[in-house]
Amino acid sequence: MLALASVCTYRAAIVEPPTLALTPTPRVPELDRAELARHLSAAVAVPTVSIPSGGDPAAFAGLRDVLRQRFPRVHRELGLELVSEHAMLYHFRASSPIEPPIILAAHLDVVPVEPGTESEWTHPPFAGTIADGYVWGRGTLDDKAGAVGLLAAVESLLGAGFAPNRDIWLAFGHDEEVGGQHGAVELAARLDALGVHAEFLLDEGGAVVNGMLPGIPRPVALVATAEKGFASFELTADGEGGHASMPPRNGVVVRLARAVQRIDEDPMPAALRGPSRAMIDRLTPEFGLGPRLVLANLWLFEPVVRFMLTQQPASNAIVRSTAALTIFAAGTAANVLPARARAVVNMRLLPGDTVLAAEDHLRVVVDDPAVTIRCIEPCWNPSAASRMDAPGFRFIEQAIVKIWPDAVVTPSLAAGATDARHYANVADDAYRFLPISMIDRDRARLHGTDERLGIDDFAHVVRFYQTFITMVASR
Repeated sequence: MLALASVCTYRAAIVEPPTLALTPTPRVPELDRAELARHLSAAVAVPTVSIPSGGDPAAFAGLRDVLRQRFPRVHRELGLELVSEHAMLYHFRASSPIEPPIILAAHLDVVPVEPGTESEWTHPPFAGTIADGYVWGRGTLDDKAGAVGLLAAVESLLGAGFAPNRDIWLAFGHDEEVGGQHGAVELAARLDALGVHAEFLLDEGGAVVNGMLPGIPRPVALVATAEKGFASFELTADGEGGHASMPPRNGVVVRLARAVQRIDEDPMPAALRGPSRAMIDRLTPEFGLGPRLVLANLWLFEPVVRFMLTQQPASNAIVRSTAALTIFAAGTAANVLPARARAVVNMRLLPGDTVLAAEDHLRVVVDDPAVTIRCIEPCWNPSAASRMDAPGFRFIEQAIVKIWPDAVVTPSLAAGATDARHYANVADDAYRFLPISMIDRDRARLHGTDERLGIDDFAHVVRFYQTFITMVASR
C-alpha cells in the first residue's frame, strides 16, 4: 500500500501542463466598441427564426440587407453567393495562395422565443436593445455573434489592406437550429463542387468559461474537437382502448411508463475516451493535489472518476450517451382509455457509440415486445475527432491566449449539434469554438430568456477573429 501511494503521489507531483511557445502577437486594426455593438444590435433586430420553426423567409432577406449596409467592403471585395436561397458564402481570395484554404462557419438562424415568455424578457427579444453594457436579444450568443463578429473582423482587415496568403471561405448557414440540411449541407456541397478542400474549419461550439469547472480558478477555453451524435427514438404501445370504467391491467400508458422508467434507470455505460479523456488529461495539472492525485492515476481510479462525473448533468453528458424523455402523450378524454401511448426519447451519443448501438440498448432495457421502438429521422452518429496536434488547433490556442492570457485551453466534446459535422468531406479537421466568455448563469440564456452579450465581450469576439485570421493567413 505504501508503494502504491508513493507511485500515485509521484505521478500527481510530476504532471505538468504542456508548454505553449507563444508566437508574436499580430498587429490588428483598432476597434470602435460602440459601433460593433450597433452592428450586432442591427442583426439581432431581424427575427431570423429557423424557417421550419415558423420563421419568415423575408427576414433572411432583411438580414442580408443589414449586413450589406454594415459591411460594405466585405460585400464589395469578397462578394456574396447565396446558396439554397438563404445560406451565405463569401470568398476572401488570396492572390497567390501558398497555404491550403480554411473555412470559417457560423449560422444566421435563431430559435423561436417560447410563447408566453415574451414579457419575462428585460428587453424585447428582437429589439436588439443596447443597455447596461449589453446587447440584448435572441441570437446574441447563438450565433449572430459569430457571423457578425467574422464580418466585422474581415471588414476591418480589408480596411487595413490585409491580403491573405490562403483562401478563406466564410460559410453562414440559415437552418442550423433545425439540422442544417438546407444550409450547411448545401454550402458544403457547393464548396465541394468548387474543388475546395480546407485544412480545417472553425465553427461555433465551446467558449471561455469562468467558474464553471470546480477546482479550477482560471478561465477554461473549451475547444470542441468532436460532437456527440443525435438520435430521437419513438416508443409506442398500442391497445384496444375503451371505457375508463372497466380498465384492464397493464394498459398502454402503464406499459410505456414502465419502458421509460427502465430507460431512465439503466443508461448506456459511461466511458472516458476521445475528447473527454483528452480534456481530463489537459486539465489535470490545473487542479490541487487532492484531485490531481486521482486524475493523474486513471489507471487506478478511472471507475471512481467515471462514477463521480455521472453525478452531475453537465459532466455526465461528456462521459456517456444520454437519454432524455422529451415527449409523452396518450389519451384525449378523462373517461376514455387511450388506444395508443407515445413517447420520444432524445439521445446524444458519445463518440464510440452509434445510432444502432443505442437502439439495441433501448430494446434490451425495455424488454417488452409490446413496445415498438424506432428512430425518428434525422439521426446521425458522433463526429470523428479532429486532431489536437494539427495546425488548426494550434492556431486557435495561440489566438485564445492572446485575448485571454490566463485561460487554460483544452480540447472538449460538444454535447449539442453544430453545422461543423456537415463539412467533413471538405475539411480535414473541424473545431468548434465561439470566442465568448461565459459564466454559469449565461448557460440558461442560450435558447432561453434574456439572451445577451456584453459590449466588451463582443469586442473580444471581433478581436479574436482579427487575430486568428491574421495569424493563420499572413504572408
